[in-house]
Formats: sequence, C-alpha cells, structure tokens
Amino acid sequence: MHRVVSLVSVLVLGSAWSLQGAPTLPETLILPQESFDLEKFMGKWYEVAVVSTCPHYMHRKRGNPITVALELKHVISEDNFTMTSTTLRNGSCKESSTRYSLTTIPGRFFHHVARFGADVYSFVVDTNYDEYAMLIQLGTEKPSGNKTTTVKLYSRTVDVGAPVLQDFKTVAKQHGMSEDTVIMNQYKGECVPVEGMTETTTQPQPPVSKRSKRNVEPPRIPAQGEYAGII
Repeated sequence: MHRVVSLVSVLVLGSAWSLQGAPTLPETLILPQESFDLEKFMGKWYEVAVVSTCPHYMHRKRGNPITVALELKHVISEDNFTMTSTTLRNGSCKESSTRYSLTTIPGRFFHHVARFGADVYSFVVDTNYDEYAMLIQLGTEKPSGNKTTTVKLYSRTVDVGAPVLQDFKTVAKQHGMSEDTVIMNQYKGECVPVEGMTETTTQPQPPVSKRSKRNVEPPRIPAQGEYAGII
C-alpha cells in the first residue's frame, strides 16, 4: 500500500526538473512517504540501482557500476544524520561520510556539495524500511543554475525483487529517464577500507523555513565531497 500511495504522489510531477533549464520544480511539491519514520530508515542499505539526468554522474557510474554499501546513523538529539558509504574505487576499498541535514518535512533531507556549489534535496518517496527504499534527489548547481534529477533504489540486501525494480523504473520514466538508462549496480563483495582512506564531508544547513522553529548553527567546516547527489 505504501508503494502505491507514494508512486501516485510523484507521478504527477512529470519531467519538469531537467538539465535543459525547464521550469524550476519547487522541492516542496515532491511528497515524501506519508508518516515517514526516520529511525526505521536508519541502518545498513545497499545502493542497487540508479539513474540521473546528470551526464557527469551517469558517466562516473557507468565506469564503475559497483554496489555501494551504506550505513546511516542518527543521534536522536541532533538535526542531522550521517551516511557512510563504502565502495571499490580504482581497485581500492574507500569510505566516505556525508552529513545530511533534516528539514521541517519528514523524509526530506538537504546536503551541499562544495566542489560543484550544488544544493541537493533528497526525498524518500517510498520505503517499507525492511526491504527497499526509493529516493529522488533534486540538485541545483550554483552559479550556473543547472538542475538535475537523480533517482536511487536502496535495498537491505544486495538485490531486489522484480516488482520493486519495476516500480523504480516507473518513477524514473515519469521523470523523463528511460528504462534503458537505469544502471544496475554489481555486487562484488564486502570491502573494508584501509586506514587513511576515509573522506569526511560536513554539510551546511538548508535554507530555514519561516515555519521552522529550529535555530541550528551552520557547520564551520566546508564540505569536500564529490557531486552526484551521493546519499
């Protein structure tokens, strides 16, 4: 039932958000899953499939379509969570950590990628917490104003069932991306990063909504991550 409701909420969006400078789609129009539970979303995931309107991201992923292991951790008293990703890169197992700021809307997160001056909003549009999660990420690079849409499929295991994969492809199609362009990541086994290969990124806070009662200080350390809407 969750999957049906969430898909309906995103299908109406069409492909208005693209690299070609189409009309800006306010991120608030994408509805995260109803009654989203952050704590149930935490834990270990595998990124099993991705597709994006960003040529740079797609080129990089095609060159190394490896399943990425993700570990999400949240301290209840804090307005952010940390995602640590582990993947094989250039023959080595590397780890990177990114901090995602929570927003006033459950299921919507924000992070900034300093290398590209990109603001990225992530939306968990569908998940049953125990098996899969579908995310839509909207990125805006500054000062160019280029906009990208990235759709990702997470699984608690290294693969995913056919019905979930088809729903994922349906979401991608509704955002102007062909099924043929979906990249299925390949599982090459677990890897353990060598000491000294951990990259840590600290993300500034998102623009504060007038409705928000939070008063969170922005981090003092600039981000050093690489783009592609990595979550």
